[in-house]
Amino acid sequence: MSTENKKVFEAMDGNTATAHAAYAFTEVAGIYPITPSSPMAENVDAWSTAGRKNVFGDRVKVVEMQSEGGAAGAIHGALQAGSLATTFTASQGLLLMIPNIYKLKGEMLPGVIHVAARTLATHTLSIFGDHSDIYACRQTGIVQICSHSVQDCMDLAGVAHLVAIDQRVPVMHFFDGFRTSHEIDKIEVMDYDYLRSLVNQEKLEEFRALALNPHTNPVVRGGTQNDDIFFQAAEAQNNHFANIPAVVADYMKKISEHTGRNYAPFTYVGAPDAERVIIAMGSVTDTITETINTLVKRGEKVGLIKVYLYRPFSVEFLKSVLPATVKKIAVLDRTKEQGAREPLFLDVVYALRDIKDLTIVGGRYGLSSKDTNPSHINGLFEELKKDSPKEEFTIGIEDDVTNLSIEPVDITVDADYTSCIFYGLGSDGTVGANKSTVKIIGNNTDLYSQAYFAYDSKKSGGVTRSHLRFGKSPIHSPYYIDKADFISCSLDSYCFQFDMVRDLKEGGTFLL
Repeated sequence: MSTENKKVFEAMDGNTATAHAAYAFTEVAGIYPITPSSPMAENVDAWSTAGRKNVFGDRVKVVEMQSEGGAAGAIHGALQAGSLATTFTASQGLLLMIPNIYKLKGEMLPGVIHVAARTLATHTLSIFGDHSDIYACRQTGIVQICSHSVQDCMDLAGVAHLVAIDQRVPVMHFFDGFRTSHEIDKIEVMDYDYLRSLVNQEKLEEFRALALNPHTNPVVRGGTQNDDIFFQAAEAQNNHFANIPAVVADYMKKISEHTGRNYAPFTYVGAPDAERVIIAMGSVTDTITETINTLVKRGEKVGLIKVYLYRPFSVEFLKSVLPATVKKIAVLDRTKEQGAREPLFLDVVYALRDIKDLTIVGGRYGLSSKDTNPSHINGLFEELKKDSPKEEFTIGIEDDVTNLSIEPVDITVDADYTSCIFYGLGSDGTVGANKSTVKIIGNNTDLYSQAYFAYDSKKSGGVTRSHLRFGKSPIHSPYYIDKADFISCSLDSYCFQFDMVRDLKEGGTFLL
């Protein structure tokens, strides 16, 4: 661990960063393991066992249930009893929580669900990441906050809890499974004393006073209503829910002022007079930002709107960051919606429906952690130059069946770091050694580090590729290395299976 201007920096992955912030505000954690979210629950359990205290001076009570549905039920009960409760999940596990999410929202209970977003099993199972699980919850009424990087996880996981307490609503904080949950970055660690100072103590006491207790608060909550009153009670929540984006924005502003990083329900990066803009959320926004920075230097009028608050979807906050000069927008969804267009695309079309002479197209990317690199983004910006760009498209794959894919256009982005690829065999220790290496360098030198590990679903015996980057400034490159300074291979038979030196830079080093 290193310090810089009294700030504490440490190399960790997105799961650990989220768990650090979540532990601060959690009194009861209902857990059940599911890839790739399990390390969050494991960390919270380990810290509780070690006697670590949350911001209220207590150890977290951790309860492992029989399923994700049981974990959601456990936090539902804990919240009814006046305890701040949290759970961690993904994919099919999140689907099992949906019935309880409806109850948490309806009963105004400040539960928080941290999700390492993962592909839902459809034609086959996949342990890797996309947004199909979190989109499946968009109609429940839960607030949905998206982190785009490991640093975001550290900064915004706490915002989820603060908003939940302040507004007495359930909040889902999500980030990309594997690409963010398992990526190791050197990040600034949030201080618990500072997080404690942000808690709305008055609202917290109100929540505790409403705890169901047969002796001190003998009331009924979540009972049954008939047709004479149910509709009116549902509509009575409108004003309360409409206020949530402003509250989220206020907490994000406080975090921004404290850290120097820019957070809001929607943020914009790129040319101030951009004509072609992408709207997206998740780790791909760092890839898009890196591409835009290079294109803007060339005089291209391009930009990006990052979605940090997905639900409630605020038309007002979206329009406030949209450049007045924009002519074409491409919306990227990390899911495939059968029978309709994708969710974020539909939200944007509705939000901007009154703007004349604006072309909005939508496409898919990154399903099951399919890699999306700057060339794919550059190809999309080139597509937007056309008079009639594809209304529906895919990037990152070659679609020779329905011909929806957009061809990548090569681009070399500005990047000041050293890159390494390590080929290994599952369970041979290569991945573990690289995790240790990147943490040692990140924690004990002035260098920033980033590591991502590509492997299949098998526990052992498969090929592994460790992608490591080291530089003097924070690294925002959430995609595979395609040109490395150094490549290592720990199994000689790979020389006959893979063209490893193809990814080596001119003058690079190959180690067998």
